[in-house]
Amino acid sequence: MVWIPGGTFRMGSDRHYPEEAPAHPVTVTGFWMDRCTVTNAEFARFVRETGHVTVAEIAPDAADYPGADPALLVPASVVFVKPNHRVDLRDLGNWWHFVPGADWRHPYGPDSSIEGLDDHPVVHVAWADVAAYARWAGADLPTEAEWEYAACGGRAEPPEYAWGDELTPGGIHLANVWQGEFPVLNLCADGYEHTAPVGSFPPNLFGLSDMIGNVWEWTSDWFGPYEPATHACCAPADPRGGREQDSYDPALPGVRIPRRVMKGGSFLCAPNYCRRYRPAARMPQAVDTSTCHLGFRLVVRPD
Repeated sequence: MVWIPGGTFRMGSDRHYPEEAPAHPVTVTGFWMDRCTVTNAEFARFVRETGHVTVAEIAPDAADYPGADPALLVPASVVFVKPNHRVDLRDLGNWWHFVPGADWRHPYGPDSSIEGLDDHPVVHVAWADVAAYARWAGADLPTEAEWEYAACGGRAEPPEYAWGDELTPGGIHLANVWQGEFPVLNLCADGYEHTAPVGSFPPNLFGLSDMIGNVWEWTSDWFGPYEPATHACCAPADPRGGREQDSYDPALPGVRIPRRVMKGGSFLCAPNYCRRYRPAARMPQAVDTSTCHLGFRLVVRPD
């Protein structure tokens, strides 16, 4: 871990997606943070020592999902599958698939494995999995404000990206994101089509790696609109922000699923579709859902 000294910064953005606004001052106190996201090797050790079984490895309880297709109530997780032709970008089902047998050991389905990927970020971890890992490690998940402050290197006026205002300064790729036309053509100009080993790109000012791209990261905050600061000099009353909200699946109208904030973007973020490879970007993630592009890192706060 590295020490992140406390400070005040401008959180959010008024220039991009509506959920990032309004930009507002927030103060965080100092904390320790993992240099990199938790890896497959680290998560495997946790599983060996605790016997933990991830959400993706357990068949959902039908009582929790009234009206669900029984064929979907099997151990599974969400996997990106590249279409072989251009598709309607308004329909996420064109590339996201619920794959039986996909889990942290089998990131692309039952015939895949993490052999040779010990130093890649663990994926297919739902909220219960990362919370269990944090308890075992004696640490916590970062708040959204802590994560964003750390990602922008503690700058009071954050740049567009974790390193500056250019995505590829001098033509150099500083993060694992999508180059080309999403979701059909990934040029892999940064060297990776899927996840990269943690620490493959230069760290930010705090010495933190992969705060942008590679995998999205869980935070502890419930997703909700920002509460604007009441005075220009002051942080919101709750610097952790947000309120618990539910996500709704039209196929399951009787099911409400709480959502947490995820940050940082992933190897699937692309200029033509999802410009969320920025510290200010944020997305809601259903707590019961794991995917092939979402991981986590931990923090420790002084007593």
